Amino acid sequence: MPVLISQVAKLLITVLTAFFAFFCFYGTFRHKSKKARRFLYGYQLAVIYLVLSLAFLSMFMTRPDPNTLLLYFGSLGVVTAIQLVFRFIYHSASILLTNSMCLLLSFGFIMQTRLEPEKAMRSLIFAAVSLLITAFFPLLLNKRKGRLRNLKWTYFIIGIVLLLIVFLAGQTSYGAKLSISFFGISIQPSEFVKLLYVFFLAAMYHESKSRKQILITTACAAATVLLLVGARDLGGGLIFFVIFIVMSFCALKLWLVPLAGVLMLLFTFPAAGKIFSHVHTRILAWRDPLSVIDDAGYQVSQSLFALGTGSWFGTGLYHGRPDLIPVVIRDFIFSAIGEEMGVLVCISLILICFCCVLLFFNMALEMKDEFYRLVALGLGTAYGFQVFLTIGGCIKLIPSTGVTLPLVSYGGSSLLATFMSFGILQGLYVSNKGKGGEFR
Repeated sequence: MPVLISQVAKLLITVLTAFFAFFCFYGTFRHKSKKARRFLYGYQLAVIYLVLSLAFLSMFMTRPDPNTLLLYFGSLGVVTAIQLVFRFIYHSASILLTNSMCLLLSFGFIMQTRLEPEKAMRSLIFAAVSLLITAFFPLLLNKRKGRLRNLKWTYFIIGIVLLLIVFLAGQTSYGAKLSISFFGISIQPSEFVKLLYVFFLAAMYHESKSRKQILITTACAAATVLLLVGARDLGGGLIFFVIFIVMSFCALKLWLVPLAGVLMLLFTFPAAGKIFSHVHTRILAWRDPLSVIDDAGYQVSQSLFALGTGSWFGTGLYHGRPDLIPVVIRDFIFSAIGEEMGVLVCISLILICFCCVLLFFNMALEMKDEFYRLVALGLGTAYGFQVFLTIGGCIKLIPSTGVTLPLVSYGGSSLLATFMSFGILQGLYVSNKGKGGEFR
């Protein structure tokens, strides 16, 4: 019976997630009546609860454990709280964005429960705390909207100080200095500096686009990226670099900006492989993981084996071996989903993430205020590129960069920073609709 339930559950989850992804794009590009949109949003909400229920039922029937039930009700509670905040407190919030956020978070709870229940419990706490912190972001954003564009040097100084602390006293993890610890709690400051960095660039370009301002902005951005590179956080440095290129191009409208960015990446990529040993190891694993499977290529090889084993519909929860992938709960959780829930579910999750990016960019296009337009664009770029880096590393499209999959991977700093990004975007959405905007 447990095997039958597991197989039925994985098929139903595949179908439900695929329809959820379809309605994400339908709701984004096809603007029907309020009644039709209300049905669409209600269907998506039902899918979220059904996916959680089916997945946790399958896990509990396979391995009966009271903690599984506790995590199930905790997951339901977090999802319900998010829905209550953005449906009833902020009546004009983007329901599509809220639903997409909840589904991605649900898959994170499911796979973390499957892999490491203790860390899944921590994720529930992180999510609850993150919601408490960010629930008032839309309200605060509306009240302090005019002042945020004037704090450009505050954003830069706080960001640089945090990165300097990591550079000087950070804990080294897998070859990179990523985190600092306070009273036993590990924090990854670069996740929050990313938000300050976006606000700094937006404020600088909003104030002036003179040659002097461009040079100052470029120098400050370069200093930020170099600090990350000095701490050997090359994945984070790459995200910051791409944010700068995209925001600079959109603010200045100069094709020279992306061209220079591409040329710089082509030059620095091989150089990084020679300078940093852990980057060289990841490049070796990317080129031919099977040739170095006993060492550098083990993680990538196991990731590819997991995706191949899962095929289209997956092996079912607790019927695969995603635990063989090192650091699976952080860097390679996408591969774990592919093995036990199937490649079709992975494709649907990619489409849902892509839809979130489209919603971010749609908000940017609709914003009349240039500062907040650039903020929305920067946050969308940061989110979308981080998703690309994580999934690209899992499927061997690019070398692994060690970044997490937002809302899905384990990590308190990443989760809080992503909640903050979505909260800021919801605040922009609510503000624009209050002025007669037509966000979807």
